[in-house]
Amino acid sequence: MALFQRSRPPRPAPRERLEMDMDDTVVYAIGDVHGCYKELLSLEQKIQLDALQFRGRKIIVMLGDYIDRGPQSSRVLDHLLALPPTEFLRVCLAGNHEVAMLNYLDGYLSRDRWLAVGGLETLFSYGVDPARLASLYALSDEVDRRVKEVIPASHIDFLRSLPVLLCSDKFVFVHAGIRPGIDLVAQDEQDLLNIRDEFFNAAYLLDRFVVHGHTPVDIPRLDGRRLGIDTGAFQSGRLTALRIAGKFGKLIFS
Repeated sequence: MALFQRSRPPRPAPRERLEMDMDDTVVYAIGDVHGCYKELLSLEQKIQLDALQFRGRKIIVMLGDYIDRGPQSSRVLDHLLALPPTEFLRVCLAGNHEVAMLNYLDGYLSRDRWLAVGGLETLFSYGVDPARLASLYALSDEVDRRVKEVIPASHIDFLRSLPVLLCSDKFVFVHAGIRPGIDLVAQDEQDLLNIRDEFFNAAYLLDRFVVHGHTPVDIPRLDGRRLGIDTGAFQSGRLTALRIAGKFGKLIFS
């Protein structure tokens, strides 16, 4: 038994949950980007053109999963750290892939498990080949140290800062969904990031419209008061936004 063990950072505090008055506001919610930088730029250009017809406040809500699987995770994070499009506010929510990356960096998830869920493509986007590092360094801890050295502190700080939910009196924006029948303030964070079946199959009537990503669909369709807009951009090449203006919604594709 080892006398000394490397300490790990304490588990992070619960992520922030935001409330916003969205009266007289046009909202553009964007589904899972997963490293698809070019598709994100294309979609933002279309959003800017669409928004010319509206006055008042305009907000882009990113629904999480900016990294992994697609080819340009690092550039996506750089982009989200920069200023939003002119005349827009931007709110970025956490997804389960951001949490998985942080869990690896903090020592709560093995490198192999993170790479298996898309972290390999994320490391490639930083110019890192973990297999090559493993061939150069015998100790796994040294490989992890080298990997972590190349990820900018600004990216890590951004991922740690992401709220997990944004709501108004009519809408909930969240990565995965909510557990029906439970108040928003009492929702478990793991559900907000990962829930599927219990959210989709519950007979409980939702009291607000829930706009989410996480579960890929070919074509977004309104299901009761649920609308998922993750269209699997890293495979389909199609990133999706939902525009909400008053009582009306419109889908916009990259």
